[in-house]
Amino acid sequence: MNKVFIVEDEDKIREELITLLNRYGYETEFSKDFKNIVEDILKADPSLVLLDINLPYYDGYYICREIRKQSNIPIMVVTSRDSEIDELMSMNLGADDFVTKPYNTQILLARISSLLRRSYSKSESEVYQFKSLKYNLSTSEAEYEGSTIELTKNESKILYTLIKNKEKIVSRDDIMKSLWQSNEFVDDNTLTVNINRLRKKLEEIGAEGYLQTKRGQGYILL
Repeated sequence: MNKVFIVEDEDKIREELITLLNRYGYETEFSKDFKNIVEDILKADPSLVLLDINLPYYDGYYICREIRKQSNIPIMVVTSRDSEIDELMSMNLGADDFVTKPYNTQILLARISSLLRRSYSKSESEVYQFKSLKYNLSTSEAEYEGSTIELTKNESKILYTLIKNKEKIVSRDDIMKSLWQSNEFVDDNTLTVNINRLRKKLEEIGAEGYLQTKRGQGYILL
């Protein structure tokens, strides 16, 4: 059974979410200790986190960033804020999806199901290799000559797209589509941030010069 950890400070909304998710077969967990919420989430080891932005003590951006330092748990931001800046910030910090309140409950359930399917339906043995660089799809890890580093979900999707097209230029539009299914709400800055983070992580394990920018065309693994 998939477990959803709900990070929501409004009791009424949280209880409605618990009732809804339990009715549709999900196990739910939550905490009111927002000072230690990151530790509680990681300890619970959920399948997915539903994360509000406006919270006491720490906001959702901080929580998202701290979770991403230690885990690739799928994170769906659920918030009353509906600006593109909030969506952009959420994605840049490693969130996997963004839903605004008030939401249609059936659409929310469909988005949760879709995110879980995307996150966990991959084969456990899918390892891709290009030269000395290895990418493990099931663990979201990159390995180079014995050194391994964990990738965020966005970094993982970018490397997956590039390593499947090794030695071929992949356009920015194609990478953005692989990240969020559509490039409609993703701007160039969002992709650039994720590309730079991925390149830095690859360099940290010694894979320097692998991820190259082809100005005006896209990116390539060489």
